[in-house]
Amino acid sequence: MTLIKSISGIRGTIGGPAGDGLNPLDIVKFTSAYATLIRKTTSVKSNKIVVGRDARISGEMVKNVVCGTLMGMGFDVVNIGLASTPTTELAVTMEGACGGIILTASHNPRQWNALKLLNEHGEFLNAAEGNEVLRIAEAEAFEYADVDHIGHYTEDNSYNQKHIDSVLALKLVDVDAIRKANFRVALDTVNSVGGIVLPELLKQLGVQHVETLYAEPTGDFQHNPEPLEKNLGDIMGLMKTGNNDVAFVVDPDVDRLAIICEDGTMYGEEYTLVTVADYVLKHTPGNTVSNLSSTRALRDVTRKYGMEYNASAVGEVNVTTKMKETHAVIGGEGNGGVIYPESHYGRDALVGIALFLSHLAHEGKKVSELRATYPNYFIAKNRIDLTPETDVDAILAKVKELYKNEEINDIDGVKIDFPDKWVHLRKSNTEPIIRVYSEASTMEAADELGKQIMDIVYSLAK
Repeated sequence: MTLIKSISGIRGTIGGPAGDGLNPLDIVKFTSAYATLIRKTTSVKSNKIVVGRDARISGEMVKNVVCGTLMGMGFDVVNIGLASTPTTELAVTMEGACGGIILTASHNPRQWNALKLLNEHGEFLNAAEGNEVLRIAEAEAFEYADVDHIGHYTEDNSYNQKHIDSVLALKLVDVDAIRKANFRVALDTVNSVGGIVLPELLKQLGVQHVETLYAEPTGDFQHNPEPLEKNLGDIMGLMKTGNNDVAFVVDPDVDRLAIICEDGTMYGEEYTLVTVADYVLKHTPGNTVSNLSSTRALRDVTRKYGMEYNASAVGEVNVTTKMKETHAVIGGEGNGGVIYPESHYGRDALVGIALFLSHLAHEGKKVSELRATYPNYFIAKNRIDLTPETDVDAILAKVKELYKNEEINDIDGVKIDFPDKWVHLRKSNTEPIIRVYSEASTMEAADELGKQIMDIVYSLAK
C-alpha cells in the first residue's frame, strides 16, 4: 500500500493499515487539517466548501468520509457530484465558497485516489499552505464543531452545465465556425467524468458527429489512464479507419488533453498548449508561461508574435504564480494542460478543446497539417538512480558549474539551455533519483544529450 503526503494534497492506494494507504482514518485526518487551515486563512464570508469527484470506484466511499468530516468541522458542504477538476475549481468561485476538495488521483490507476485541495479562488494551495496542512495533520491540531454548529449538506448537479456555459461564453470560442466546419470528433474519456461532460460540450459547440470510446463513467479504467501514446492504441486504431477529423483524449479528472490526428498519429501532448497558445496570441497580444520541462516550441511561437515567454518551476501552482507575475494571456504544462486566465487559473481540457476546434475551423487545415506548421522538437525522459547517501544538491551544483558558459536556470533543479537543445535535471523530493528531461530536433539527439549528462552525474556521484 502507498500513502504520499505532499503540499498539493494526499494520495494513495485504497486499503491497508492506517498510515499505509488512503483509508478512512487518514482521509478524516487530512480533511480536518485542511478545514482547520481554511478556517484560519479564508477571507470569504461564506461557510461553504465544494466537493467534486471523478468516477473512481472508491469515489463514493471517499466522498462520504470527506463530506462528513467537513460537516463535523462546522463547514457547509456543496457536493457537486461527478465533476472534473476544472469544473470543481470553477464551482468554488461560482458558489463564493471558502475552498474546495477534488477527489481524484488524476492519471494514476484505478486503485489510487487522492484529495486535491483548493483555496477560495478555486486554485491549488501554495507550498506554505500545503506544508501547514501537513503540520496540522501530523499534530492532529484540529477541533470539531459542537452539535449546534455542525455543517449542512447540499447537492448541486448543475455545475457541469455551468462549466460548459462558461466555455461557450469565452470570446475566442467560435461556435459558428465550429458548427460550419462540420467536424467529426472521436473521444476517449477512460471511464471517468469526461464521458459525462465532453459529449455534451461538443454537442453545444455544434459538433454533430461524436464517436466515443470508454465513455461510461464506471471508474473501471479500460487502459492505463495517463493519456500517453503507449496507452492509446484503441483510439489511435479507431482514428486510422478515417471516419473522424480529430480525437480528444483526457485523463480521469479532465485537466489534461491529448490530441490524435485524422490519420491515427499522435499530435504530441506538448503541442496541445503550443497550438492553443498560437490561436490565443493571434487574437490577444500577451505573454506566455510553461514549466521548465515543457517544449521550447511555446517560446518560439510566443516570440513569433513579439511577446515574452517565461518558464516556471514544475507544478501547476508554480505555473499560475508565474502567469500572474508576468500577466500571461495563456500558459500551462507540456502534459496537455492548458491554463487560460480568461476562464480561470486551472488546467482545463474543456477550454482546450473549444479553443483548439475554433483554431482548426479558422485555419481550414487537417489536424496533421496544422501540427506541421509548428517547430518540431522531441523530448526524451530518463532517470538517474542514486543511493540515499548521495548529496544530490552538491551534484547539481557541480553540473551547473561545468556548464556555466551556457544559459542556466536553477529555480527547479538545473536546466541548461544550449542554442539548439536543452536538458533539465530535477531531483525527486521522495526518493534518491534525478529526473532527466532533454529536448532536441530529433528523438535520437534528445536521448543522446540526456545520456551524456547522465554519464557526467554518475561520474560525479562516485
